[in-house]
Amino acid sequence: MSAPARHLSPVMPVRPSPSVPATTGGLDYVHGFNPSLEPVPVACWSNDVSSKAKGSTLNSAVSREQAIDSIAERLKPDHSIRALYLSGSFGAGLEDRFSDIDFLAVVDDDRLQTLPQTWRSAVSEICEIVLWREFKRRNLLINIVTAEWLRIDLVTVSPDQMGRYAQDGLKILFDRDRLFDGLPPDSAPSAPQPEKLKYQIEEFIRILGLMPVAMGRKEYFNSITGTFHLRNLLVDLLIEETGAPHRGGALHIQRLITDEQKALLYSLPALSADRESAIEANLAYAAAYLPRARKLAERVGLEWPQRFEQVTRENLKRELDIDLP
Repeated sequence: MSAPARHLSPVMPVRPSPSVPATTGGLDYVHGFNPSLEPVPVACWSNDVSSKAKGSTLNSAVSREQAIDSIAERLKPDHSIRALYLSGSFGAGLEDRFSDIDFLAVVDDDRLQTLPQTWRSAVSEICEIVLWREFKRRNLLINIVTAEWLRIDLVTVSPDQMGRYAQDGLKILFDRDRLFDGLPPDSAPSAPQPEKLKYQIEEFIRILGLMPVAMGRKEYFNSITGTFHLRNLLVDLLIEETGAPHRGGALHIQRLITDEQKALLYSLPALSADRESAIEANLAYAAAYLPRARKLAERVGLEWPQRFEQVTRENLKRELDIDLP
């Protein structure tokens, strides 16, 4: 049985926040830039004066709920937009007062050319746009920050790309062709991607292997950057262990990992720009990551990079007289 359609109307309050692609939600921090997307020239503005144009209904204290309703109302007459949904945290019913607003628009490929101006006009009438970023390959991605620091993101898909979504990750704003009805009711459990996991494991070992370079050059500030990468790889691994379906962005870790995993992260040493602290942190992250990564690799049938790990261990022993856990 299909999940009931979840409509958002001006009279219905929003509940306090892949399966869906990463670009549809949580574009904070590391997810805010995707190098595979090509920026559209002169499509990034700040201090946008057009949003203050005469006749604007600009509200200096517009809420996210008002923004959602007003944007949908302004876009609904445009029949080149076949459907508009909330995705991300709002779409999954996981939003909180810190969540950004992720819109998913279904638009035929030949109509994408005019959509940025349509979208810009709709948002500008209710909010002052202070940052606009536009990226386009086949699909369109637009990031907006308003003067109230509302973060509003738009991703477009064509009708034939809707199969990657599920009903539990979307809320209907309007849907002319009832595309929502053809989606599976529930998001599939998230499973590790072997190629991605292989890259991450190899990258973790490679960063550990750079310790002699950083220590030899006394690049202790740069060693903090390396340990930060190890931390991100560890967090990614912990999230893969839980298999959470609605992952959101980089600032949603608390709801994605277990208490045991949180305790592990809290137990890791703070970073400091000196040799002893840098080595201590790298060894602590290795002790946390490598056993878990081996276990996950075995679970998904991924061959462990044994030779790479072996020569890395040998080099660390030779250059720094340290043993990886």
